[in-house]
Amino acid sequence: MIYRLTGRVSLFVAVCCWILFVVQPPAWAEGLRPHIVLVMADDQGWGQTGYYGHPFLKTPNLDEMARRGLRFDRFYAGGPVCSPTRATVLTGRTHERTGVPSHGHALRLQEKTLPAALAAAGYSTAHFGKWHLDGIRGPGVPILPDDPFRPDAFGFTTWLSVTNFFDRDPLMGRSGRPAGDFEQLQGDSSEVIVAAAVRHLEQQLNRSPDQPTFTVIWFGSPHSPWQASEQDQAVFAELPITAQHHYGELVAMDRSIGHLRAALRELGIAEDTLLWFTSDNGGLPNAELQPTVGQDNPEIPGMTGLRGFKGSLYEGGLRVPAVIEWPGRVQPRATSHPAGAADIFPTIADLVGLPNTVLLPRVDGISLVQLLDHEIGPREQPLGFRCFGWGAWIDNDYKLVLPGPPRRQGRRDQTRSAPKPELYNLVTDPGETSNCAAEQPEVLERLLADYEAFSRTVDASIQGEDYPEGRLTRPDPVPIGWKDADSPYRRYNVTSPDKK
Repeated sequence: MIYRLTGRVSLFVAVCCWILFVVQPPAWAEGLRPHIVLVMADDQGWGQTGYYGHPFLKTPNLDEMARRGLRFDRFYAGGPVCSPTRATVLTGRTHERTGVPSHGHALRLQEKTLPAALAAAGYSTAHFGKWHLDGIRGPGVPILPDDPFRPDAFGFTTWLSVTNFFDRDPLMGRSGRPAGDFEQLQGDSSEVIVAAAVRHLEQQLNRSPDQPTFTVIWFGSPHSPWQASEQDQAVFAELPITAQHHYGELVAMDRSIGHLRAALRELGIAEDTLLWFTSDNGGLPNAELQPTVGQDNPEIPGMTGLRGFKGSLYEGGLRVPAVIEWPGRVQPRATSHPAGAADIFPTIADLVGLPNTVLLPRVDGISLVQLLDHEIGPREQPLGFRCFGWGAWIDNDYKLVLPGPPRRQGRRDQTRSAPKPELYNLVTDPGETSNCAAEQPEVLERLLADYEAFSRTVDASIQGEDYPEGRLTRPDPVPIGWKDADSPYRRYNVTSPDKK
C-alpha cells in the first residue's frame, strides 16, 4: 500500500512547501513511504550464492531476488567483522566513529540511528535476530529488558533478539517481557526469526493498516558453530561434515528468505516494500568450506576468487552479496557501482524524505536513490575503512590498502620494515593480485592524501567531536563475556544451547 499526504493546509504553508520543493524536491514528493525490510546474513561470503555460480550451493530464493531486483556486484560491508557492519548500517558511519572498533562493542547511545529516525517519522520499527551491539561477547544469549544498549535504546519498538550468533532452537529475549522471562523457540534459527517477523508484520498491518513498517532481520547463519538439520545436510553428503552443516545453514536461510518474500506478497505489500539483503562481512577461511569469497567462473562476467577472508580489508573480507528487491520501483538489473552498508541509512532517509538532521554531521555513506532507477556514473564519495590497525580506501576503480603495523619479533625486539601502501585496480584486477603502486604514483599519492584526511576525521569522531555536546558524555564500555563475574547474566540461569 502507498501512503499519500492528506489534509488541508493554509495558503502560506502551501507557498512555503512549494518554495522548498523547487529548491530541493523531497524524495516523497508524491507521498510514497514504502515498507522497508533489511535482511543480513552472518558471515556469508561474496561468492556463496547460486547466482554467482557456486559449484554446489543452491540459493533459489536469493537467485530469484537477484533476477527481479537490483543486484550489487560491488557491495561492501561496514567492516570485516560483524558488530562494525551493524553499527554502520544503523548510523551511516564507519564503525570506529560509533564506538564499535571490533566485534562485541556497544554502540554509543549518542549516535543517531536509522530506526530512531524512522520511528520519529511514523514508522513502526522492529528487530529480529542477532544484535551484537550491546557490548556482550560469546555465543548469543537473550537480550535483557534492562540492557542499556538493547534494541529499543536505538529506536526499535519491538524486538526478538539475542546478543550474538545463534543456531537451532534459540533462546531469545523479547521486548515487553519481564527480566529473566525468555522465549524458547524451536527450529532452524533463520526460519524461526523470519516466521516471527512475518507474524509481527501481519499483526501490525491488521492493527494499523496505514502505518509504514521498518523491519530488521539479522540472521545468525552461517556463523560458526554450524548446526543444520539432517535434511539440509543431506544435500552436501559428499562434503566434510563441517561443510555439510555450514552449507545446510545457508540452505535453510535461503528457504526462510523465500518464506519472507512469499509473505510480503500474501500480505499485499510486496509491490510497496523495499527488501534489502546483504551480509555483515566476507566469507570464512576454513579450507573445508571453500569457496566462500568467489571462484573463477568464465560464464559470469568478472566472477573470480577474491583475496582475503573475514577479518581482512582485502576484497574477500569486505565485499559481500547484496540485492534490493522492490517490484513497485526497481527494474531488474545488475550494477557494478561501488556501494556499501554505509549507504543504507542515507538512502532510506532520502527515500522517506527525512531531513539531514536525522544524521550526524560526519556520515560516510551516500544516498543511492538515483541508482535505484538508473546508473549514476562514478561514486563521488569514496568508501573508507579502518580496522585492526589496517586501512583501506575504495575510490571507484582503485583501492588503496594500508597493511597494519608489523609484529615485533626476535629477542632483540627488532621490527620489520614498515609495510608499504598497496594499490589495486579493482576493475582489471578484482582479485588484488598485482600491486600497481609503482606504476600509478599519482593515483597512489591522491588516494593516500584522501585516506589520511578521512582518518583524521575518524580520530576526531572517536573523541566525540561529532556529537552536539562536542565530547563523549560517557566512556565507551569495555566488552564483557556473558559468563564473566560482572556480567548481568549472572542473575539468571542462562546456559548455552548444545552445539554440534
